[in-house]
Amino acid sequence: MHPDLTTQIGSLTLRNPVIAASGTFGYGLELESLVDLNLLGAFVVKGLSLEPMPGNPPPRIVETAGGMLNAIGLANIGLEAFLRDKLPRLKQYATPVIVNIYGHHTEEYGELASAFKGVEGVAALEVNISCPNVECGGMAFGIDPFTSARVTETVVRNTDKTVIVKLSPNVTDIKIVAKAVEGAGAHALSLINTLTGMAIDVETRRPKLANIFGGLSGPAIKPIALYMVYQVARAVTIPVIGMGGIMDYKDAVEFLMVGARAVEIGTANFVNPRATVEVIEGLRTYCAENGIRKIGEIVGSLKT
Repeated sequence: MHPDLTTQIGSLTLRNPVIAASGTFGYGLELESLVDLNLLGAFVVKGLSLEPMPGNPPPRIVETAGGMLNAIGLANIGLEAFLRDKLPRLKQYATPVIVNIYGHHTEEYGELASAFKGVEGVAALEVNISCPNVECGGMAFGIDPFTSARVTETVVRNTDKTVIVKLSPNVTDIKIVAKAVEGAGAHALSLINTLTGMAIDVETRRPKLANIFGGLSGPAIKPIALYMVYQVARAVTIPVIGMGGIMDYKDAVEFLMVGARAVEIGTANFVNPRATVEVIEGLRTYCAENGIRKIGEIVGSLKT
């Protein structure tokens, strides 16, 4: 039996539910010698801003028990360089390219969305709303339902792409933000982004990250991610993409069972650059061995 792994995210039909996560897969091209990009459901390129950003000073990555902290600071080449140097090369692949966008204020999100309107080779936008918001005194967009909805509405209004909003877990109730974003027109949600954390060097009594704090990812956050995906999938009607500590196909199956229609693989790519394709093969074998004809049969199948 050859199980059907296709899944639908907004207007996108993915050949399988496995997506390489933003910030862990470069612009896709960096891993093309190690991974056949045409095997993936999709991949999300490194977060883009209007202008190039150098990011935070090093050290900006620290290994932790069961995960890693990063304080990259959204370093990227900027919109113009991406459109000129990266996108033309990415068009050779049949796999949908999702562009993660980041702005300092609402208008920047709108400008970025407009810049990709009508651009061939970009299938969807993933909106990072976990960044500092200068309009609201430095609080993250994703913490406040009102500002989250306002950014979402701005992006949706200015693009012709599927809009996926990436939610922050650093909130009291993620369902409230998810519902606000859904109401503002998002086509799908992805969660969770990293949890804020820090690490200390006890010999120097200094933070191990130059930025003092960073985002925690990896297996350590999987139980939290699963719970939040479970909550959100039951609270909204739009597709949910789950992520957070997925290292193998069994982890991916767990996220599908709690309601995710697709998954993003992030930190695992640093441990094993072929993690995405191995998860895909594992899902195919799991379905075949369990008599599952379509991957959608797993979605939301958790027994409680």
